[in-house]
Amino acid sequence: MKKVSSTKMAFLNGLESTQDLLDAQAHVWKHTFNYINSMSLKCAVQLGIPDSIHKHGAPMTLSQLGSALSINKAKSNGLFRLMRILVHSNFFDKVKKTLSEDEKEDEDEEEAYCLTRASRLLVRDEPLSMATFVVAMIDPTFVDPFHHVGEWFSDDNPSPFITKNGRNIWEYAGVDQSLNQLLNEAMATDARLVTRILVQECKQVFEGLETMVDVGGGMGIVARGVGAAFPGLKCVVLDLPHVVAGLEGSDKLSFVSGDMFHFIPNADAVFLKWILHDWSDEECVRILKKCKEAIDGSNKDGKKVIVVDMIVGVEREEDKATETKLHFDAMMMAVATGKERNEKEWANIFYTSGFQKYNIIPLGLRSVIEVFP
Repeated sequence: MKKVSSTKMAFLNGLESTQDLLDAQAHVWKHTFNYINSMSLKCAVQLGIPDSIHKHGAPMTLSQLGSALSINKAKSNGLFRLMRILVHSNFFDKVKKTLSEDEKEDEDEEEAYCLTRASRLLVRDEPLSMATFVVAMIDPTFVDPFHHVGEWFSDDNPSPFITKNGRNIWEYAGVDQSLNQLLNEAMATDARLVTRILVQECKQVFEGLETMVDVGGGMGIVARGVGAAFPGLKCVVLDLPHVVAGLEGSDKLSFVSGDMFHFIPNADAVFLKWILHDWSDEECVRILKKCKEAIDGSNKDGKKVIVVDMIVGVEREEDKATETKLHFDAMMMAVATGKERNEKEWANIFYTSGFQKYNIIPLGLRSVIEVFP
């Protein structure tokens, strides 16, 4: 019989009871299998489960849902098990359904599934739908680099994405049209939601501005929305050639093909939504210096750079919010060269770039940061 060393025994004795050992095992299991929550969510979106319940206009029983989705009847138990996970994750609720006499003859199910606030955001036809964002972020393109993080720690590549693909995400999207389209659509879904909130809750940020450049603004969702809310504001969207190719502007909106590291058009304000977290501190300083050059020519007293990004390390923040921010930080590490920053780190890159002060407006998991020269 193999002897257990005293060191190993001491380690095991650190677990004070059998329950401690079982709790530790359960904790390891929970985080080992956490990815199944994401994959189940992606499956729900791909099957169109939120869409079917929304279209039905009422809670749906399992058999009704299976029929609407054209599920192989032999897989009905699989659908039940998928929905059980999604109910536990609060994407759907189960309610008791009152059956008519006719239904009782053909239907022995009393429980039905209905949408929650979260799954309403996954209905594809809704204006603020996040369905495409979910599918994009759980695409193998973004998940696979995490399988190479261990390898990346030992190589010289800037990110695990490069370790896996031999090029960065922007170069990859430049040659892969399907990825480029998926990314553009995913960012557009987020832009619609953010724009709705910005024009309702942060009007003061845009008041008085006559010109604004949306750097990395993609399809121009934010620029169009903000421009519509502020008739005196003209917007320019600056993005890479493969992003803005074929996009048409208007008298209040124009698209410019270019690289923010080299040139940003002059304006009263430069808008950066989910841009700076993609890049290292040194790269952010380069971008912000170009932003400062762009607004230096403005005569507006309120000229500024408007940053929409996360701030980590916020006091008295809920654990689930902190966890989500840390997950985003890990995504930036795996896919890009950036990170999510705490306020001190943000202040450092602002001051290093030549700005004098900033103002933070909390906005859910993200914040609007006004940065002034």
